[in-house]
Amino acid sequence: MLNCGAMPAAGGWDVAAKRKKTRKRKSVPFINRELSWLDFNQRVLEEARDVSVPLLERLKFLAITSANLDEFFMVRVGGLQLLKAQGRAPGDPAGLTPSRQLDRISRYARKMVLDQYACYLQELAPALYTARIRPVPMTGLDAEQLKYVERVFEELIYPVITPVAVDPDAPFPVLQAMTLHLAVALPPTDGGKEAHPRVAIVTVPKNLARFMTVPCKDGHEYVLLEEVLEGFMDRLFPGEVIDEVTPFRLTRNADMGVREDEAPDLLAGMEDILEERRTSPCVRLEIAERASAGMLDYVQAALGVDGSFLFRVPGPLDLSAFMGLATMSGFDEYKNEAWPPQLTPDLRPPESMFDLLSRRNILLYHPFDSFEPVVRLIEEAAADPGVLAIKQILYRTSARSPIVAALARAAENGKQVTVIVELKARFDEARNIEWARALEAAGVQVIYGVRGLKTHAKVCIIIRREPSGIRRYIHFGTGNYNENTARLYTDLSFMTSDEDYGADAATFFNTITGYGQAVNFRKLELAPMGLRARLLECIEGEIERSAQGQKGHIMAKFNSLVDPELIGALYRASQAGVRVELNVRGICCLRPGVRGVSDHITVVSIVDRFLEHSRIMYFRHGGDPLYFISSADWMPRNLDRRIELLVSVEDPASQSRLHAILKTCLKDNVKGRELREDRVYHRRRPPSRAKAVRSQEVFYEEACDAVKDMEADRRKVFKPHLPSREGPLK
Repeated sequence: MLNCGAMPAAGGWDVAAKRKKTRKRKSVPFINRELSWLDFNQRVLEEARDVSVPLLERLKFLAITSANLDEFFMVRVGGLQLLKAQGRAPGDPAGLTPSRQLDRISRYARKMVLDQYACYLQELAPALYTARIRPVPMTGLDAEQLKYVERVFEELIYPVITPVAVDPDAPFPVLQAMTLHLAVALPPTDGGKEAHPRVAIVTVPKNLARFMTVPCKDGHEYVLLEEVLEGFMDRLFPGEVIDEVTPFRLTRNADMGVREDEAPDLLAGMEDILEERRTSPCVRLEIAERASAGMLDYVQAALGVDGSFLFRVPGPLDLSAFMGLATMSGFDEYKNEAWPPQLTPDLRPPESMFDLLSRRNILLYHPFDSFEPVVRLIEEAAADPGVLAIKQILYRTSARSPIVAALARAAENGKQVTVIVELKARFDEARNIEWARALEAAGVQVIYGVRGLKTHAKVCIIIRREPSGIRRYIHFGTGNYNENTARLYTDLSFMTSDEDYGADAATFFNTITGYGQAVNFRKLELAPMGLRARLLECIEGEIERSAQGQKGHIMAKFNSLVDPELIGALYRASQAGVRVELNVRGICCLRPGVRGVSDHITVVSIVDRFLEHSRIMYFRHGGDPLYFISSADWMPRNLDRRIELLVSVEDPASQSRLHAILKTCLKDNVKGRELREDRVYHRRRPPSRAKAVRSQEVFYEEACDAVKDMEADRRKVFKPHLPSREGPLK
């Protein structure tokens, strides 16, 4: 039932397999996707080392690099190790086999870990100490602090700790991945020369605070939870001599998928996947640098970890936990100035979203523009007596999602509500299973995705009965229906009641839920059917116009550029003289600036306080430009193995804003890094006397200015108080 590795497409959707094989590629320069991803994480680490960034924001960036590296090992390294073990060793477009990729990843990741700990130990920790945010070792606690820690240990920690003795004649205990454990060495029971130490495992509870705050006169002092456990280890093993306590942490392979052709119940299949991850092979071991040689060998052998992915760590394990310290209350002078999302007066109550959308389209750029209108649209639909039905795709949501709550209320209010909950959204499977069951209990018709594909498109359709007839209101997004990440990621929302979009959205939904066959859309393109072909058509159009002496120009913004076919098309465009400007946040397998291949291509990556996540495309199209937003990155998985949408944006106001977003991102010379022919990202700096352009700051200032201008305009309009309909005052 379970299949480790990439999940094949199935049935009539297997477009990639049916597509004719392209002619053998000439030798073209590709960058390996795994090394490109590690380059991206290194750019995030640069922000942690940038002294111009506020201190706690630097700590936050460091925590992000650690969390990113965790996921990279769980998914990418785990998948490559499976390919290597299975003997499936074809080269990637850059010519690297799985074995060679693993070798390079090991070297690169080892350097990255050294850089992370150099950043923390040599730069951030001293600066935090100066800022009165201080770790205190158990031996450094004063009498009052020690008494406090002892009381917390006895009342809160000791009751939940369960040491597990390791029986040398039994299998090693199944340990939870991404959790801190302490390996405790005790003396052998017999004193013979051949006797070996006894070992027990103590798991550091994840539901207790990693940073135990202790009383202090000023600032913030804390003790790490694992150090508290080590300090009171004799309470866990009374009467024993503790020879050694070594913290370690393991990472398991999470690159698994359901064989949907063999799974009669997808929800049960996904629950099996979650269980499978508990015992999957270890792909990485992090262990304290102070570990003795004997303990190191013991733990490594017990977990079966390859030495290439054994990391001896010189500081606290799991730097991602420092996100909690970076976001604690107080110490605002070491944080970014708040940029609250803006809501223009015309989008505020009491006017309903339906009235607004009946007059015009709305394009929002989050988090500079508030996500509240999107939530309000769905909440109004749940309560509006004229709304007959709601159809929506949920890929990732928040833990207490107001959108999910609104969908449940809509069903309870008698509306026909259909929701595709993508159970295969990696690392959100458990939450989505929970939401699916809750929605079903409320009377929502729930569909668990599409067989053989992940449903990654972001769309909501509201069908409303009005005096003029049935009208559809649609939201298309580049990001998830998650009000929390909408404050952290840059994404676009396009809302409309245009009939063409409504007809397309309804057809799209019916196609993927009811054995439908793909049709020609008016404003949309669907992956894995026509989206890739549409992009290639647009690129080829620029090539042809350039060959005819017209200007060719492409601008695009997305998270990742991996797809060899689209990269090849961009190379051809460059060779034809088309100017190609790309804003790629993360992975970029295209190599710009290569003479005769990619001379006319520039690639800029932006790493700033918000995660760049929006996808926008522009094609000059002979002066009649084409603009698109999309849920899809330019990757084979998005184009061939996912349900994605490409949305044509045609109203002039929205086009103008999309153009401005692209131009501003491409000009960023503060947080922008430019990828050059040497495959290295070079930090941009404003030329002398030139204006510094920090794109995210520009967008936030524009959002604030829009609110101020609209409020000023409203103050210029005089609205007299009219007499009541009940008659004159008496």
